[in-house]
Amino acid sequence: MYPKLFSFDTPDFLRGILPDHISLYSYGLMIAIGILASYWFVSRRIKPFGIDNDQLSTMFIWSILAGFVGGKLFFFLEDINRYTEDPSKLLNITGGGFVFYGSVIFVVPVLVWWLKRKKIAIRPFLDVIAFVGPIAQGFGRVGCFLAGCCHGKVCHNAFGVTYTHPESLADPLNTPLYPTQLFDIFINLIIFATLFWLEKRKQFAGQLMLVYMMMYAVGRSINEVYRGDEERGFVFGGWLSHSQFIAILIFGLCVFAWVRWRKLDENRL
Repeated sequence: MYPKLFSFDTPDFLRGILPDHISLYSYGLMIAIGILASYWFVSRRIKPFGIDNDQLSTMFIWSILAGFVGGKLFFFLEDINRYTEDPSKLLNITGGGFVFYGSVIFVVPVLVWWLKRKKIAIRPFLDVIAFVGPIAQGFGRVGCFLAGCCHGKVCHNAFGVTYTHPESLADPLNTPLYPTQLFDIFINLIIFATLFWLEKRKQFAGQLMLVYMMMYAVGRSINEVYRGDEERGFVFGGWLSHSQFIAILIFGLCVFAWVRWRKLDENRL
């Protein structure tokens, strides 16, 4: 596809400060658009919480940092032997990849900590933040599709997408692969539509966040069947991928929280 949108030579007066060549990559651009779209969406819903845009920006910065650390840490842990054998690879923090669930597991506690500091009702605000997941990840998967990462297994039917660009992250090239990035986008679109419909109909505070987490856990588990990144590992003798295993745990925790939260007033976690 289009892993790199364009490149240009750095002007002479900026050389030495910036690299000699500057490139705009599709994945990074889509991630940036996803973050900006999420920020805009949430900013339209923060008035009842007494949060201003400066505070919201601070919250997003904390969340982005937590997501980066968590996503990278889980990526390292999925093939820890690779890094224990050559620790210098740990220094390449901008390369490699991320694990979505690693980001989630780090972001949620940071959000709860930040909301407690600001004395903001946690579960009602989590219902607003629930929309960030499908928005940001939807744009992120567009970036994945353009870059060629997070693709599926070799495909032998009409659904296959073939990557030919030499800088594409797809492996193998010139071979039809399941477009699992598009499947994930479709999953997130369904989740977003469901949350939007349920927003005025929810039965208790925090329900939207739980619905998002549970729906994505199911969708991701199905999509994993077609994913082609087998190097990320499996558990239980290959029966479940790491992401499927985490999805099951998260689904179970959400069921527990559902039973508990529906009995509480919205000012209690």
